[in-house]
Amino acid sequence: MFEGNGCCVLWVCTVVGVLYVTKWTLSLLLGLFTYLRMAVGSRLWKRNLVAEYGGKWAVITGSTDGIGKEYARQLAQKGMNIVLISRTLEKLKKVEEEIKKEFGVETHIIAADFSNGRPIYEGIANGLKGKDIGILVNNVGYLGPKLFKFNDMTEEEIWRYVNVNVVSVVAMTKIVLPQMLARKRGAIINISSFIAMCPIPFSAVYSATKIFVTYFSRAVEFEYRDSGITVQAIQPGAVPTNLTSFSKLFRKPGAFMTPSARTVVTAALRSLGHLKVTAGTWDHVLQTFLLNQLSDGMVMRIFNKLAEFIGKENAEPKKTS
Repeated sequence: MFEGNGCCVLWVCTVVGVLYVTKWTLSLLLGLFTYLRMAVGSRLWKRNLVAEYGGKWAVITGSTDGIGKEYARQLAQKGMNIVLISRTLEKLKKVEEEIKKEFGVETHIIAADFSNGRPIYEGIANGLKGKDIGILVNNVGYLGPKLFKFNDMTEEEIWRYVNVNVVSVVAMTKIVLPQMLARKRGAIINISSFIAMCPIPFSAVYSATKIFVTYFSRAVEFEYRDSGITVQAIQPGAVPTNLTSFSKLFRKPGAFMTPSARTVVTAALRSLGHLKVTAGTWDHVLQTFLLNQLSDGMVMRIFNKLAEFIGKENAEPKKTS
């Protein structure tokens, strides 16, 4: 009797194992096929984003550095006029001049500190009046100068995380979405993060705000899936920008773990209209896929060790010349 039960259990385990491996393999192959299709298609067929999304203007928040600046440049390269929104007026003017000189498109700048929350959005809405906005890129984000436990955060830092990472996405979407719905065309790109996949120790608030961005994107996309509106969440891993400058692990562009902002945005724009949620580049997609095979507990332990390493790195005395 026990021998028969043992065989039955073994048979069930074998079937479950085969099904899991089959699902894992099919998921990987489907991802590779989708990536290759987008990579090849983008080289064979040039997309007209103005015609595709019904507006001449693209609005990018956090547009003076990193991913935001690269979105502004690549959308300008594709013939879109650019609205740059960021905190520092001098940086905005510099990026505006670069884009005008290199791509010859119209530009408009709006200086706004997203950490100030609700009061800034009336001014932003007024600055966008009269512009047919085809694409909105909600890129602005805040990570902070270091990793730390929640109780070590100040109240000011907590509100900065919420205002910059959460409120900005919702408020900017509220401003721009009505005209897209009226045209029945438009694209909203929300920059989430690789670490939205799991609660992350020593980045508790940041990871929580980023999963908000992903969930918000998915829900709004579903609500308006028959309205001609594209909503996409980008979940990149580490990219060497000011946001990740607190550790030397993330400062070298082009490495396997840290593709450049240009590489990330190029891949992300190829996926626009094809993927609702993506990490962007093939290496970040692979990293996400592999970590998704682990339990939340295992991922949190990995990031806990990473935080310990970064903490020791930042505690080391700086070398002076």
